[in-house]
Amino acid sequence: MLVKTFGSALFGIESIPITIEVNIGKGIQFFLVGLPDSAVKESQQRIEAALSNVGLKYPKQKIVINMAPADIRKEGSAYDLPIAIGILAASGQVDHSRLEEFVIMGELSLDGGLKPVKGALPFAIKALEKGFKGLIIPEENAAEAAVVEQLEVYGAKNITDVVGFLNGEGNLTAFKTDLSDSFLNKRDQYEYDFSDVKGQENIKRALEIAAAGGHNVILIGPPGSGKTMLAKRLPSILPPLNLEEALETTKIHSVSGLLGQRTALVSRRPFRSPHHTISDAGLVGGGTYPQPGEISLAHNGVLFLDELPEFKRSVLEVMRQPMEARVVTISRARISVDFPASFMLISAMNPCPCGYYNHPDQPCVCSPGIVQKYLNKISGPLMDRIDLHVEVVPVAFKELTEKRLSERSEVIRERVIRARKIQEKRFEKNPSVHANAQMSSKLLQHYCVIDDAGRALLKNAMERLSLSARAYDRILNVSRTIADLEQSEHILTEHLAEAINYRSLDRETWGS
Repeated sequence: MLVKTFGSALFGIESIPITIEVNIGKGIQFFLVGLPDSAVKESQQRIEAALSNVGLKYPKQKIVINMAPADIRKEGSAYDLPIAIGILAASGQVDHSRLEEFVIMGELSLDGGLKPVKGALPFAIKALEKGFKGLIIPEENAAEAAVVEQLEVYGAKNITDVVGFLNGEGNLTAFKTDLSDSFLNKRDQYEYDFSDVKGQENIKRALEIAAAGGHNVILIGPPGSGKTMLAKRLPSILPPLNLEEALETTKIHSVSGLLGQRTALVSRRPFRSPHHTISDAGLVGGGTYPQPGEISLAHNGVLFLDELPEFKRSVLEVMRQPMEARVVTISRARISVDFPASFMLISAMNPCPCGYYNHPDQPCVCSPGIVQKYLNKISGPLMDRIDLHVEVVPVAFKELTEKRLSERSEVIRERVIRARKIQEKRFEKNPSVHANAQMSSKLLQHYCVIDDAGRALLKNAMERLSLSARAYDRILNVSRTIADLEQSEHILTEHLAEAINYRSLDRETWGS
């Protein structure tokens, strides 16, 4: 007897429908075809043991299973359940009349239990798109998949639950996700808050500007000055995720297997902080069958690179193109996958190998020229993509012992949201641009017009401070964001003056 069950394969962060055809006839052999990997081929042993342990019969006949389309690689153990249900249906133990209504995915334990799988949300989205009535998956994945409200999602604990449901028995019911509880009520909750930070008002101001315009930032200062502490608090002042951003972020974390069990949506902006020993593929994504890297896991959030000069130069250079395009394309001989990569880069570094160059109290013991050599580990093209260069100095004892609380992240976030709304209206005819940091040169000329006084100030600053030519666009870009924070339609000289302050590493005198 021939029956068909339906599953899904992951392709990047999207899903592709897979038809699993099971035919049982005369003989005793087992054939599994359709480009399965080793984990899929091993499903026979898991299925046979699981069926035996729950009191179901594994047919001692010739079983031929085809996974179509046959030219797409099938990976992982998530096909255990649809294959097992297909075998049971073909042997007459499960009613096959309802199989065409459902996409079925799940990994089997030897005792018949179901283990969670990767990619439940993409599976649900594709199932709805292809007109299926519902999705049957492990119980731990039900909350995530049930975000797709128009689809019936059934979370099963074991294979007997699924068999009973398909045979019209049992009490398996569709799972419902409460978005207000799982998403809306949690998206503003962060572990770290700017009210915990003593002093460092100028750094907090710089990070507020960065959050308002989506700008990349480099923090440079001695050890213990608070660079990492400040960076960890940046997500708390970014605008909350909207539902579209949350869905896209959740899909990335789901296919990477990083979404917590019984979690419906990623409710807070991601903060990723990879170690400096990370590889090229670990940062941008890759592998034989491409998986998202850290820049994609930081999509719609923050990527924090601590001790920036310690990263391998090749690792930093492969990040340049995704920073501009906000998407990374991973190409292999037979496959090409796009992963979203719209993130804010926050990097931190010591000013020199000993860490005390420009320190107000500690002397720098580095030899002449060592400071510049240390800074040269970061290429000019990469530095060109970082809008704000912020010098961090140690906090004085008096400020550390103050009992007065600093401004809370919630208050700062309100100002950031107001500035972002101005930008949304500004770029409503440019759907690919969402914040000032994404403006092209053409848009800069249109939206960053300065008067004669501002032009004179900028000319004087570039000459006196030996600023490089590449700093020009960045200064205009940041000054536009500062003006938005001040609710100013025009860029004023004070906005330009503050933006010029954030280009310290462009000065030819730095580190010399």
